[in-house]
Amino acid sequence: MFNRDTPYESRGGTTDRIKSSVSTSPSMAIIFLCIISFFLEMVPGIGSLYVSAFQFDPGSLLTRPWTLVTYIFLHTGLWHLFFNMLVLYFFGTALERRVGNKQLLGIFFTAGVLSAIGYTFLSRPIFNIYPGPMVGASGAIYGVFAALTVLEPNLRVYVYFIPMRLKHALVLFAMFDFLMVNSSDMIAHTAHLSGLFVGLYMGFRMKKIHEKYLKSRYAGRW
Repeated sequence: MFNRDTPYESRGGTTDRIKSSVSTSPSMAIIFLCIISFFLEMVPGIGSLYVSAFQFDPGSLLTRPWTLVTYIFLHTGLWHLFFNMLVLYFFGTALERRVGNKQLLGIFFTAGVLSAIGYTFLSRPIFNIYPGPMVGASGAIYGVFAALTVLEPNLRVYVYFIPMRLKHALVLFAMFDFLMVNSSDMIAHTAHLSGLFVGLYMGFRMKKIHEKYLKSRYAGRW
């Protein structure tokens, strides 16, 4: 799905990369927490209470603000979890190598929180959709996806085994979510789109800051 041959990839051996990713990668830590959370959801008699306590419900935004973050770690099924974690593994680890761990966490959680807020306040007035309870890391991952696209637009990826540039993949997924926003597939497409725009904004902002830094650093050498 993803070409890992990027200029900023670790040059250590395979074993060193695995050990490093497990101990220092925020993307891997998030994946681990989502897997643990999924097992808790499966516990008979407890799972339903666990989901109810931590899922995001737009109607309870003010009374349960912690769910703006906790919903990210819940998933509705094994395939939902698998696909989200697979995308986060490739895109998240690539972005953290590009911008660092703190920036990756900032993008992930900002996109996750604002995805929920966008889902709450944009669904009904713009698309005439009543926003019900929501779970999943998709909105946060869309933010990571979009930010990485701004920084590495020509990176080669594979979407359902079809090779394409990252910028084309982002446009494809954005178009799909926009066209499916009024469907009854139980997917929060407005949350996806909200996360995408947050990621684009943060990606362009980081790129601008980086370019400004490079200009100031090398201005005196000419």
